[in-house]
Amino acid sequence: MTRTERLLTLLQVLRTYRHPVSGQRLAERLNISLRTLYRDIATLQAQGAEIEGEAGIGYILKPSFFLPPLMFSQIEIDALLLGTRWVSQYGDEPLSKAATDALSKIIEVLPINIKNGMNTFALRVGPPMQESLTKENLTILREAIRGQKKIHLNYQSQEGKRSQRIVWPFTIGYFTDGRILVAWCEKQRDYRHFNTSRIISAEILNDRYPRSRDNLFREWQAAQLSKSSRKLARKN
Repeated sequence: MTRTERLLTLLQVLRTYRHPVSGQRLAERLNISLRTLYRDIATLQAQGAEIEGEAGIGYILKPSFFLPPLMFSQIEIDALLLGTRWVSQYGDEPLSKAATDALSKIIEVLPINIKNGMNTFALRVGPPMQESLTKENLTILREAIRGQKKIHLNYQSQEGKRSQRIVWPFTIGYFTDGRILVAWCEKQRDYRHFNTSRIISAEILNDRYPRSRDNLFREWQAAQLSKSSRKLARKN
């Protein structure tokens, strides 16, 4: 095991403990001496890891967003760069900005040789979407989903017909040509897909919906699979 691999393993081991763990126990798990352990902990602390404790008392890693370069393999870095660039390109306006900011923070902790090759990054995101979508702001929908709150929608169908309804939002699908809000509709008593570009207004209500977001998602997913299976059966 290289030193870099050992430091990463030490971080992962510390994350498994909710209470201080002795240096002796950590050294045994890593099969290293106490002296080496103390040196490794000092190295991680110098890089920004919030490890509290001292010899004879024990150590604990405080929850944080510590992202040292050693935590990423090359393929993981490629995935992070491609993913954040996709969101910065195709997310709604606040999410796009958040992805750009996150990418800057990730780049900040990358090794210098990888930073130098950023401009020649081989994986690219497709062409920009239409301008109207880049200005879209879905913050209120994301907040409702996080809080598992009902929302009152004023919606316009593709044919131009307007309707008002109360829905239970639980996921948003982001695609290169638009976004889809998936929710349980109280009016239709069924799952419905709403094109976010046709939402005229949305208001978060005080009421939480009575079922968990995860259960709604699993039920909707099962329903979609069932529909796909029936369509396939009819074709055959």
